[in-house]
Amino acid sequence: MTSYARVKLSSPDIKLLDSVASNVIDIAEKAGIKHTGIIYLPTKRMVVPTRKSPCGGGTETYDHWQMRIHKRMVDIYANELVLKKVMQIEMPDKVYVEIELK
Repeated sequence: MTSYARVKLSSPDIKLLDSVASNVIDIAEKAGIKHTGIIYLPTKRMVVPTRKSPCGGGTETYDHWQMRIHKRMVDIYANELVLKKVMQIEMPDKVYVEIELK
């Protein structure tokens, strides 16, 4: 049975997220290792409605603030050396990484 590492990436900034995901894919391709490409997971939207008027007088009007969390997933059928290289990638502060061994 082949074991693999599942790398889950999430970030509110989509450009940083795609650059980190492409770095992971580049490492796997340079090592000649089988991988399952960038899998796009559903985007999580967090919406916070806030009332515009602080005093409560007048009409009820709301602003809707939102933050989107984009997610990507990559499966790498790798050994320890490749996983070590993946863990040494410089990650920006806004990109969150989970590495799960299966």
